[in-house]
Amino acid sequence: MAECIFCRIVAGEIPSEIVYRDDEVVAFRDINPQGPVHVLVIPVEHIPGIREADPSKNALLGKLMTVAAKLAEEEGIADSGYRLVINQGPDAGQAVFHIHLHLIGGRKLSWPPG
Repeated sequence: MAECIFCRIVAGEIPSEIVYRDDEVVAFRDINPQGPVHVLVIPVEHIPGIREADPSKNALLGKLMTVAAKLAEEEGIADSGYRLVINQGPDAGQAVFHIHLHLIGGRKLSWPPG
């Protein structure tokens, strides 16, 4: 989708610090990090949100999680802990309507979030 900023990052039209890429998933550093490590993990395919992900996307959604876990290891935060977040809809803070998983860590995170 030409107007989706994440689709434009996937296409290489907008520069970003990509930390992982394969045929299905791209991960890049958030431009407004909420911790020392803040990486967005997204599917290459445009899916607006978790509501639009039908059961045929289960393997892809699982891959977002396993890629995030791999990146947590690479970033050195796997042992100390990290948070994985998917925001759905404007009230949850979803600003870009292309499903994305936030990998946040590198500092003590409080609870409840938000």
